[in-house]
Amino acid sequence: MKRKSETPANGKAKKRAISDDEAHQNFRGGLFNAKVLQAYTDYYAASQPYKHAVIQDLVDDTLLRSVRSEIREHIHFTPKETDIYKIHQSGDLANLDGLHDSALQRLPSLLKLRDSLYSSAFRKYLASITGSGPLSGVKTDMAVNVYTPGCHLLCHDDVIGSRRVSWILYLLDPDRPWKPEWGGALRLYPTKILHTANGDKVRVPESDFSASIPPAWNQLSFFTVQPGESFHDVEEVYKRGQNEMDENDGGRIRMAISGWFHIPQEGEDGYEEGLEEKLAERSSLQQLQGGKADQFDRPQPHWQEFPGWDDIKDKPDDEFTADEFDFLINYMNPNYLTPDTVDELSGMFSDESSLRLAEFLSPKFSERLREYIMSKDHEGTPSLPANPYHEASRVGVACPPHKHRFLYRDAVQPIPTPYPDTEKMTPYDDLVDILFPHPAFTKWISLVTGITLTRSNIFARRFRRGMDYTLATAYEEEDPQLEVCLGISPSKGWGDDEDGMDIASDAQGNGENTSNGKGPSDQPKDNDEVGGYEMYMAGDEDEGTDGGAPEPATHTGAGQRRKAKADPAVYKSAGDEEDDGVLFSQPASWNNMAIVLRDRGVLRFTKYVSKAAQGDRWDVCAEYGVELGEDEDDEDE
Repeated sequence: MKRKSETPANGKAKKRAISDDEAHQNFRGGLFNAKVLQAYTDYYAASQPYKHAVIQDLVDDTLLRSVRSEIREHIHFTPKETDIYKIHQSGDLANLDGLHDSALQRLPSLLKLRDSLYSSAFRKYLASITGSGPLSGVKTDMAVNVYTPGCHLLCHDDVIGSRRVSWILYLLDPDRPWKPEWGGALRLYPTKILHTANGDKVRVPESDFSASIPPAWNQLSFFTVQPGESFHDVEEVYKRGQNEMDENDGGRIRMAISGWFHIPQEGEDGYEEGLEEKLAERSSLQQLQGGKADQFDRPQPHWQEFPGWDDIKDKPDDEFTADEFDFLINYMNPNYLTPDTVDELSGMFSDESSLRLAEFLSPKFSERLREYIMSKDHEGTPSLPANPYHEASRVGVACPPHKHRFLYRDAVQPIPTPYPDTEKMTPYDDLVDILFPHPAFTKWISLVTGITLTRSNIFARRFRRGMDYTLATAYEEEDPQLEVCLGISPSKGWGDDEDGMDIASDAQGNGENTSNGKGPSDQPKDNDEVGGYEMYMAGDEDEGTDGGAPEPATHTGAGQRRKAKADPAVYKSAGDEEDDGVLFSQPASWNNMAIVLRDRGVLRFTKYVSKAAQGDRWDVCAEYGVELGEDEDDEDE
């Protein structure tokens, strides 16, 4: 009688349980010694900013070298980019249990490693160190990610579903030691407990990490997944600098197997009925508590109401008064102030709900501003100075880092009359605190969009190289919001310098408008490696139905985030025939303005600025509350 095949009808591999002795042989000698176990347990208990540990030389070296060779020979990697990460991921290795036997035959060492990591012996070992409670041997969750120069993973807490312990095992070049200055470190963020006005306690991550763990061959790093606490990121892997002459730095390929240990599943020892649902409730509660912590977000909006804009609503084709024109001509390209151009732009905006305007500032003012910003762009300690002539000017670092990080400065609103000693102000002060808040500029925005504006929130940003970004959040208000962003990045190399970019409307208003269709400028170019672009994307209406966070499409840990769709904003992995969801994008640039009417649910983010960028990203932004007429309301519906 033939023995029954252990392969299910669907062709997927059946997980093989191995004995403790067999598992021990696949790890380094002495790892399971009681004194060694106690040393790691003590290390874990004393670690900061939250409980974690690192084990060097975890796996038998011969086995791990064989695993690395199998991956390099048989696994295909696909570049993937979202608002929160840029990686190369194994396309057919989301979970080894999903592979057919035919594929596993080419990966015997990888299968042996998987069975050893999820063996009873090692799960008990890890549970003893972390105090996590029993871990599942049935639900395996591991993938291979490769970080080449420019790749990164931004701040998140790994909380999804039934995860209990997060781990990463490095498969770097074993014969070329990794240098910490190459980047790629696992960085852990401390949190602080704050009290809301109602006395509620909320936990908020600090702006900067406090522990950095550089990668190393055969090194295991791990920590217990804790909602609202286990915040971490993966430092960018840095490119070789122009002045670096080290010929042995070709090993800047950060390959690792990462994954999670889950709570026991039904039928396993330690299974608790309803525990997964309780964890989902805890995660959801943490999301709600995160909402309470919004009051500690920086920057907070500082809305300035407009009490008297009925005239513009009643007379949308109004021309500027002599005083308004005289003011605006000091700052703006005069071609944008002619009645014909204003009318043409208004028509274009009516069709597309967005505009791109090149060479927005006047040549004279633009040259002064550029000279000033270039003098600041490469300063040793990047800063965004407050207006020294007005105490209402606020500056700081945007936080928390699982939402955004950049230097910001609030505009002075309303404009003081008379403004103190304007001759001593820098052109940057003029732009942020004089032009953008001025009623004449607001009137110009209203005229070119044909929209009545009810209030404004104005701020300036500086995105530092190798540090700053904003993650995708969805606009949640019922009424749309008008968003204006003037790019004032003086450096080159942002993706539109050599190849050119279709910017809606040249100085005469005659350019091609590619704003809301999927034109060449709506998708970042493949060679655009330094980030810094602003992206608007369609939100995902699917929220999941099991009460917990939906599983992400990629195994990075970057799962559900409040005020964003469950999976991060994926756009680089979409095929030519797929809808990548991109509605509008704008690279960092000099003297280019984007105007977008943003509807409910639309995601917006600014991509992380790589350390390889030639300068920082600078911009000035304005958000406007809008009052739509009946015709606009009908079109919006």
